[in-house]
Amino acid sequence: MQLEKNYAKAESFIRAAAKQGAQLAVLPEYHLTNWVPHDPKFREACAQWKTYVEKYQALAKECNLSIVPGTIVELHEGDKLLNVAYFIGPDGSILGKYVKKNLWGSIERLHLTSSASDPHPVFDTPLGKVGMLICWDLAFPEAFRELIAQGAKIVIVPTFWTLSDCSPQGLARNPNAEGVFLDTIVFANAGGPPGKGYAGLSQVCVPYIGPLVRLGGSGEGMSVVDLDMQILEDAENNYQVRADLARHDWHYDYRHSKTDAKL
Repeated sequence: MQLEKNYAKAESFIRAAAKQGAQLAVLPEYHLTNWVPHDPKFREACAQWKTYVEKYQALAKECNLSIVPGTIVELHEGDKLLNVAYFIGPDGSILGKYVKKNLWGSIERLHLTSSASDPHPVFDTPLGKVGMLICWDLAFPEAFRELIAQGAKIVIVPTFWTLSDCSPQGLARNPNAEGVFLDTIVFANAGGPPGKGYAGLSQVCVPYIGPLVRLGGSGEGMSVVDLDMQILEDAENNYQVRADLARHDWHYDYRHSKTDAKL
């Protein structure tokens, strides 16, 4: 709930990344406000969403890099809250927007409005076709499948995933159970003080190689990594996932119309 302080910290990381030649900076979900919907000032803070989107647009243009400012919770129509991820281009323009679809239990469903049956968007960026998911979306292969079918080469997943998201039964079996869940996902997760339940573990992964970088532990930090897009092309040529999804006789026919499915 310290919006200006959190923005200033994010800005310092982004400027540092830009100086190292980064073309894209990604922040975690809820990075400005945390997720405290019962705080009496939370909705007031969320009403300021446009101010911070514009701040990130100006920063992207000044630093000449693309920014995904994690997610920003937006207050609309009096009381409707949306959890939104933006892709801002290096000229400061908004190239894409995604509203979180899969909400995490009653913790989010009692407060946020989902994008429900709206299609998962994919958009053109200087880095190629990009799709975005948010936190709990990553538990659903269907979401990735929809983005891949539309040609996404990069999927960006801002998250706010904590170790305490696990049930008491799961924690009794393994206190790091949520860390294990996240170990194979590409995402930018929230970090924070030790002992507060933050999982951290942000990482960038590619086929064949696995993680190119992984921020160990739960602390806040920033890392810049070079991504060779040819690796993705080589993997697609090998695995042919997009080619299978495009087939009209593909057995996961929920993607096709009823007419196509009968064919």
